[in-house]
Amino acid sequence: MLTIHKLNAGYGPIKALWDVSLSAAEAEIVAVLGANGAGKSTLVKCVVGLLDPISGMIKLGGRRIEGSRPHRISELGIAYAPEGGGVFRDMNVRENLEMGAYHQRAWERREKTLDRVFRLFPRLEEREHALARHLSGGERQMLVIGRALMSLPTLCVFDEPSIGMSPLLVEQSFHVISQLRDEGITILLIEQNVRKTLEIADRAYVLQNGRVVMEGAASALQSDLVDKAYLGL
Repeated sequence: MLTIHKLNAGYGPIKALWDVSLSAAEAEIVAVLGANGAGKSTLVKCVVGLLDPISGMIKLGGRRIEGSRPHRISELGIAYAPEGGGVFRDMNVRENLEMGAYHQRAWERREKTLDRVFRLFPRLEEREHALARHLSGGERQMLVIGRALMSLPTLCVFDEPSIGMSPLLVEQSFHVISQLRDEGITILLIEQNVRKTLEIADRAYVLQNGRVVMEGAASALQSDLVDKAYLGL
């Protein structure tokens, strides 16, 4: 589904990624772990079209997409749920969700998809007419995930989805992510909650200083070596 090969990227003279390679198969959760400054956000920006790489290749289903614009990447099937609960604060919950269904195929099916999002996150249905500015941090993060699903993606990029959530909402969100995988959606999961991430992921990559320093089955990476050596936990 997703193949990244020898990706190099940065900001002006500052290089942030060095020959990063990873892959994600269909209906697989692949986690990208690392401390702050490891290059995770830069990797995400390249995948979703917010940053053009210096060199390297990104393929979605065999089609090269590096350097494509974000709206084109979305139309091809990649949805992005950014960290920090980025929402349209002066729109209500329903309007925010509908913003995720902006391309024609998704817009035509928006009511059906909206019902699905409300089944996954009943709290959003309860707050359907509330302005996003009045939501809690956890509710905003649920809204960001729901908005991503409105585009009918084949691959979802979730960047720190547990930020701002209570432990109960974290459990619910990770359950939803697992459910999406079971429904056939590929997940690229960027997370600081290492232990919880490795519980649901199929495979994982560890970034350090912009390089992949460890990769493998998630179950094999559940060790103190990852926590202490690479994540500083």
